[in-house]
Amino acid sequence: MAHRNVHYEAAFEDYLRSKGCPYVAVDEARKALQGDSSLKSFDFLVYGEAGANLLVDVKGRKFPAGRAGAPSSRAWENWITTEDADSLRQWERIFGEAFRAVIVFAYWLQGPPLYAPFEEVHCFRGRHYAFVVMGVREYVAAAHRRSRRWGTLAIAGRRLAARCADIGELLFASAPCGALHCPGGAV
Repeated sequence: MAHRNVHYEAAFEDYLRSKGCPYVAVDEARKALQGDSSLKSFDFLVYGEAGANLLVDVKGRKFPAGRAGAPSSRAWENWITTEDADSLRQWERIFGEAFRAVIVFAYWLQGPPLYAPFEEVHCFRGRHYAFVVMGVREYVAAAHRRSRRWGTLAIAGRRLAARCADIGELLFASAPCGALHCPGGAV
């Protein structure tokens, strides 16, 4: 296991290891050069048994619990920077058609996992996480500008919940592979 300072990335790596999914952790301390420009590195190169080869950028967010265990109005936080999106799309072009650039939102559940709208919850170092994924192209197409000053994009929480997939749907042949959605996606 690579040394990961960010607990969200460490939790995702632990999830991959626990599932026996082959991956390469990318050294994020360096930016690769493409021509005269630098690209922000992604976090993992993941080879899925379901045929998906993923260039993964992990974005960690808290998933707060609302009243009586229901998701709060701040659930499904999902902003990214335009640099994240641009770099991922460029990496996808460099790696070619056999690879798909995706954003994995690693949600650290703030309430009891029983009440969270996720089919699978992963426990890591005493915390509970859920991982959902969306292709970067699909994300950008559905996103709006969150902040011009900070260069960020976001999708309304309900839209993300309806459009994202559980990571297992893309990685594992034995996982249900229906429409790409978050199980229990209603918020």
